[in-house]
Amino acid sequence: MLLAEWRKLKLPNSGETVVVAVSGGADSTALLLAIEELKTNNKLYTGVCVAHLDHRLRKSSSKDAKWVADLSAKLGFKSVIGRAKVADDAEETNDNLEQAAREARYAFLERTAKRVSANYVLTAHTMDDQAETVLMRLMRGSASLGLGGMESLRPLAKNSGIKLVRPLLWARRSETEDYCRLRRINFLSDEMNDDLTFARVKVRKQLLPLMQSFNNRIVEAISRTASQLREDGAVLVSDSDALLKRAAVSNEKSGETKVPALDVKVLADSPPALRRRALRQWLSNARGGTRRLEMVHLLAVEKLLEGNAGGRVAELPSGGKVRRRRNRLEFESEND
Repeated sequence: MLLAEWRKLKLPNSGETVVVAVSGGADSTALLLAIEELKTNNKLYTGVCVAHLDHRLRKSSSKDAKWVADLSAKLGFKSVIGRAKVADDAEETNDNLEQAAREARYAFLERTAKRVSANYVLTAHTMDDQAETVLMRLMRGSASLGLGGMESLRPLAKNSGIKLVRPLLWARRSETEDYCRLRRINFLSDEMNDDLTFARVKVRKQLLPLMQSFNNRIVEAISRTASQLREDGAVLVSDSDALLKRAAVSNEKSGETKVPALDVKVLADSPPALRRRALRQWLSNARGGTRRLEMVHLLAVEKLLEGNAGGRVAELPSGGKVRRRRNRLEFESEND
């Protein structure tokens, strides 16, 4: 199955090095073992660099890092071990630990990919991870774009040529555990995966089991729905880009905000789904991403299109705002 997904995603078969993110848990260990099996059987010839980030959130984290390094060496792969002080970073940026850990991890993976001249970074997200992600976004009120869940292939960072690849979204977590046992390789267990103070753990331990009492294949159902939403969303991309171009108007501040002002009438006359997709992209361009941007914020911006009065403002998370000036919308950064 991994080889079939590898070919489907058009990943390199030879001549390149790929970075494989390995935490030591069942999912990432299984991914690494499966790649090793493909290489052993002469079905894959890419170089492999294992990347592991020690978040320093647990006393045993340094032992986990050594375990990953030892497994990599045993399988014949080089490894890069990084270290971060995620708790300190979270305190400085007012992020929660989950968000801070995620940002530190992806920054580390990008640095590692550049270090070894890799164009692809592989992570071991499974179908279970996909279902958890969709449910968390649903509870935050995400639009269809967010409910499409994680993509199998996307840029690792905005405007980056390095691709983030998730080649195990077809697999269940139980399957990765079974494969590790089949290969007679132990995997690590992170006690934080049982800590119900984390939202994702509560979804995994409480919400999904309840939903499974209604539909035993709820994980597969959620994953299938997410896939359909991603396909539907892909159709809107070119149309929303065209709408943004039609709505763009000259603005003396556009050089500062990186985005032009938008014509209110052009937006107001467009279908709501298309308009919101265009507004989301406009805000992403202005803010450098969509972090913490939820449907409630898009609706607040959309409300500025109503009536003829200017001077109204929609506040955005993490700074910045959108202001209605007569017949246009303008983005203002927190420094304006």
